[in-house]
Amino acid sequence: MSKIAVVYWSSTGNTETMATKVEEGAKAAGAEVSVFTADAFSASKMDEFDAVAFGCPAMGNEVLEESEFEPMFSECEAKLKDKKIALFGSYGWGDGEWMRNWEDTCKAAGAVLVHESVMCNEAPDDDGEEQCRELGKALA
Repeated sequence: MSKIAVVYWSSTGNTETMATKVEEGAKAAGAEVSVFTADAFSASKMDEFDAVAFGCPAMGNEVLEESEFEPMFSECEAKLKDKKIALFGSYGWGDGEWMRNWEDTCKAAGAVLVHESVMCNEAPDDDGEEQCRELGKALA
């Protein structure tokens, strides 16, 4: 059984909803899943998991949330090489630049992106929720 971490930051609850659906998908595929908010996760936990799903909404000028999520994620970058990773998040404006930049960062660090990143405009609709479940299944 694979061990999956779902790590997210959410302000409005949209990305939190997505994290719950990622968790559901991974559990449905037989994984053992632990869910963390960004402030409860660190690079020291990375080796405990076979794969990690990171979730963060687009903030400001299409960047990761800067006070909690981005510092935690930057710390984890050194542990991304050959690690199965998936990314998800919500946005209210823009065209997904934050996600493309985030994917590029992961690839440059040697991460294995196991599923197309999931972006939802505001709250996830039924299709967005299903994409999150599929992302979780791909991690497992």
